[in-house]
Amino acid sequence: MPFEQGPIRPPNEAYSLLIRITRNCSWNRCVFCPVYKGEKFSRRSESEILNDIQELSEAIEWVKEFSWRTGEGGKVTRNVIEKIITTDFVTEAKLAAATWLYYGSGTVFLQDSDALILPQKQIIKILEELRRRIPGITRVTCYTRSCTLMRKGSKALEEIKMAGLDRVHVGLESGSAKVLELVKKGETPQTHIEGGRAAIESGLELSEYVMPGLGGVQFSKEHAIQTARVVKEISPHFLRLRSLGIRSGSPLFEMVKKNQFHPLHDDEVVREIRTLLENLSGTKTVIVSDHILNLLGDIEGKLPDDLNTMIVRIDSYLGMEKSLREIYRVGRRLGIFQTLSDINDPGKREIAETITSKAKLKHGGVDSFCARLIEKYI
Repeated sequence: MPFEQGPIRPPNEAYSLLIRITRNCSWNRCVFCPVYKGEKFSRRSESEILNDIQELSEAIEWVKEFSWRTGEGGKVTRNVIEKIITTDFVTEAKLAAATWLYYGSGTVFLQDSDALILPQKQIIKILEELRRRIPGITRVTCYTRSCTLMRKGSKALEEIKMAGLDRVHVGLESGSAKVLELVKKGETPQTHIEGGRAAIESGLELSEYVMPGLGGVQFSKEHAIQTARVVKEISPHFLRLRSLGIRSGSPLFEMVKKNQFHPLHDDEVVREIRTLLENLSGTKTVIVSDHILNLLGDIEGKLPDDLNTMIVRIDSYLGMEKSLREIYRVGRRLGIFQTLSDINDPGKREIAETITSKAKLKHGGVDSFCARLIEKYI
């Protein structure tokens, strides 16, 4: 049985060891998501998964021994990685193991879109074997859906936590029933609330993702307010912002072409995030902005303590002259700027300003230029 890894993981799992539990997405109808379209969903067999875990376990030991043989004393350095890549007997599992040891995160991510869709006994066995065979694990996480969490219930989820799962990532996207129906999410505000509460009651860490801009022009205000309402009902440990990006060929792109969906401008998305945060007043959660699609990468902090700080940052951007906002947008989309304060760096600003001028002259304007850049990140 060949070793197998899936195509995606959350940004904060970049250095995690990837274990593929399912292939693709069991729902696969969300109009904004291009990832699994045209791909068939399947559950990997228990034997396939356990075989991968065993192969990774052996690969980890092999990498450590290789480090000793190359004079690195068991440490996985860049030199060790480079030598492993050039060996004739390198495998995907050995590369995955070497990378994991090099970064030293100790974290593991179970792929693809909903690892908890497997039967309960199978999930527990996989987690127990994972913890038993691979030493040094600090955290195990996975993607799942609110409806899956709701069906499992807090008692079953507690058993899964006891077996070794620490955190679940859930795509809440919106708390608005209208928006959820529009984008064919396959969830309701109530399934989000019940599923989220079940996860928290079980002792699992819950990381919810919301998608600013998903309601378009028509439902922007409702999207922000209703999402805040649902988040307050759940009170997740983490609330991650993942601004909408529309990729050519996706169902949502086709809706835009047919005038069935009208996307927000960057500035409107920022205002929507402000509305969301204002309506989260009193909520205890951690706001995380860990994706390049988010225009303002420093809208992060702990609620309720850091709410005013985040609002001030948003207002600082919105208070800029239009020309300066355009320079920031181009710089951010190109990776020149990470946070709003970066625009005060003379060197970075000069580069972004030069490219912005070219975008206006040769690329159909700033909006068109930024839209093409955004598509590359989706």
